[in-house]
Amino acid sequence: MARYKSQDHNSLLLPVVLSEQIVPGSFAFALNYLVDNELDLSALDARFKNDEVGASAYDPRVMLKIVLLAYSQGLISSRVIEQTCARNVQFIAISGDSQPSHTHIAKFVCGLSEQIKPLFAQVLLTCDAQGLIGRNMFAIDGVKLASNASKERSGTHEELRHRADRLEQAATKILTLHQAQDKQGSEQTLEPKRQARIDALRKEAARTREFLATAPKRLNRKGQELKTNITDPESAKMATSKGVIQGYAAQAAVDSANQIIIAADVIGSGSEQAMLLPMIEQATPFRTPDTLVTADAGYHSDANVQHLMAHTIPALVADNQMRSRDERFAKQDKYKGKPDPLSQKKATGQPKPIQKFQPKDFSFNDNNTAACPAGKLMTSPGSVYLSAKGLPYQTYTAKAVDCNACVLSDQCLRGPIKPNDGRGRQVTRFEAKAVDNTHPSERMRQAIDSPRGRQLYSQRFGTVEPVFGNIRHNKRMTRLNHRGRAKVNTQWNLYCMVHNIEKLAKTGMGQTKRH
Repeated sequence: MARYKSQDHNSLLLPVVLSEQIVPGSFAFALNYLVDNELDLSALDARFKNDEVGASAYDPRVMLKIVLLAYSQGLISSRVIEQTCARNVQFIAISGDSQPSHTHIAKFVCGLSEQIKPLFAQVLLTCDAQGLIGRNMFAIDGVKLASNASKERSGTHEELRHRADRLEQAATKILTLHQAQDKQGSEQTLEPKRQARIDALRKEAARTREFLATAPKRLNRKGQELKTNITDPESAKMATSKGVIQGYAAQAAVDSANQIIIAADVIGSGSEQAMLLPMIEQATPFRTPDTLVTADAGYHSDANVQHLMAHTIPALVADNQMRSRDERFAKQDKYKGKPDPLSQKKATGQPKPIQKFQPKDFSFNDNNTAACPAGKLMTSPGSVYLSAKGLPYQTYTAKAVDCNACVLSDQCLRGPIKPNDGRGRQVTRFEAKAVDNTHPSERMRQAIDSPRGRQLYSQRFGTVEPVFGNIRHNKRMTRLNHRGRAKVNTQWNLYCMVHNIEKLAKTGMGQTKRH
């Protein structure tokens, strides 16, 4: 029988030179060089007062390297990062075998709220020095991320008060049921699980009432009450393609030359209109008078467009009707994915609702006549009225005899025709609002609909979406694990710094000065 050399799968003491584990050209090499040679971390040093007394602290440079290297590999949990620092040779090398605990790591990240913007700006200055910022176009967009908060604990003050009442009623119902069993001769004491359930319900109700007593109502710019969350009041419920989440809308302004993130921020709201101007303001140090700013329809409002025009900021901000005006999207519906049978289930055994004809399905003529989808004549007396919004409209009516005999009546009529009523289906045609070519929003529409505007705006998607794809999928940043806008903003900025440092690593930064 053949004989083989023995194998040892237990741990061995190997001669490892830690400095050689940071390979030139890698993210870790660029990160190590950047923190040691390019960044000014004196503000982080100033937080420590242990020169003469007190225990020694972990070097903030080491902590920053650990956190950014972990985020670059999709490690977001402080406990996982702690374990990696003790086992992964690359982390041991970049930290000098410091091995901080998970509490130190979490405390370091939470304490960066005031220093994160200066750190982010320093990385951008390094990117600019390497020629990575082109300044031709900045694309602004956002991505919705779930936060460390329960959406079941979200609602208006009235909804949360009703939830607290229901929790107390549920606890009382459990106790009443047990008391009824006692009266029937049962001498069993309350089960530990049932008692724990009662205590949990009452504790949650008390927590909700305490929140209502101390937290003010959350209002929007119009003074209307918004839903708030007990766990994280600064987060918000947001609708996504995967359902409703409780979280934040992370914002980024990306340069088109090399996809460098110029500005980053978060907002606890599903509406992103309020973030357009702040993002442009953050990008001001790297923006020139000729830099084009692009954003999708989520950032469009008359006030935003007027501000851009008043301050002569070149911009292309889409409106909600931009695609409907573009003939290239005329057949876009046929490319939409089919509904997910698991997430969009429908009750079985029920007929599908009949889709009624809309005004767009009718054809209108200039002689006060129209044709229904079945081709029947509809007439109008010619009177023009004004709607509540000041839009002129005209009403067309079909004959009852034509509607009663029509094979498409189920798709057209909203209800049965009244007896002795000669009128059939009625449809209203609104006249297009008069175009004011001097209005900023109209001028923006004309600019974005022009061939040159379409060409420039089409670059927005290829600029910003790959950035979100890198952060969300490659770096696995799918959920925030902090609460409060300040801490969430810190974490988002750290991930954006990781993205920018990756771009620096591809330039070979620091390799020529290694020796």
